[in-house]
Amino acid sequence: MTMFEKIKKIAKERGYSLSQLNDKAGLKTNVIYSWKTKAPSADKLKAVADVLGVSVDYLIGKNNTPEWANTKDTNDLEKFLADNEGSMTYGGEDLTEEEKQQVRVAMTTIFWKRHRHD
Repeated sequence: MTMFEKIKKIAKERGYSLSQLNDKAGLKTNVIYSWKTKAPSADKLKAVADVLGVSVDYLIGKNNTPEWANTKDTNDLEKFLADNEGSMTYGGEDLTEEEKQQVRVAMTTIFWKRHRHD
């Protein structure tokens, strides 16, 4: 699914047409439609994400944030990961960056499974 398709789907789920979403995000006419063929600027994408209540990372497919997650959920995940960053050791030794990333992926998966809501 492209970013444009994802935005269109979430907008529909939230009860917005793309035109209404475009207006609520404070964008010029048909800006979101232009994203079918060109990449949006970061500030415009953030405005749309805020209206939809999702993260920019989710819209661009950067992480496996569930569709139902809202901005508070993604902030909770970031806090959860940050709170546990200092405890990433094994046998008293710090993990490598690659190992830490693997732990973050596992923790993210567990977080979303336990945090699920509809």
